[in-house]
Amino acid sequence: MQKFIKRRVLTAAILAAMSVPAMAGAEDPPGEFAMAGDILVARPIGVVMTVAGAALFIVSLPFTAIAGSIPQAADTLVVGPAKETFVRCLGCPVAGRYSDPNDVGR
Repeated sequence: MQKFIKRRVLTAAILAAMSVPAMAGAEDPPGEFAMAGDILVARPIGVVMTVAGAALFIVSLPFTAIAGSIPQAADTLVVGPAKETFVRCLGCPVAGRYSDPNDVGR
């Protein structure tokens, strides 16, 4: 019974942490729950997706070379997941660094 309750609580906590970045607006700074969900869930998934995308890119390279679409395949399979994993600020919903909209003069 305790395992069942622990699993339910852990599942609810992970789902809540994952949904917080999606609910935040673009102008809101990321909160602590968004950052925790990002570092515990989204970044590890992003690393796995980047490695899997690189492997798929290598496997598909002969076919994409014949078709002439190597840059598109590289962007989709490797660069996109890598940007979301390594360039996106912690807890932000979009890739890139967080910029405070109130800091106009900087």
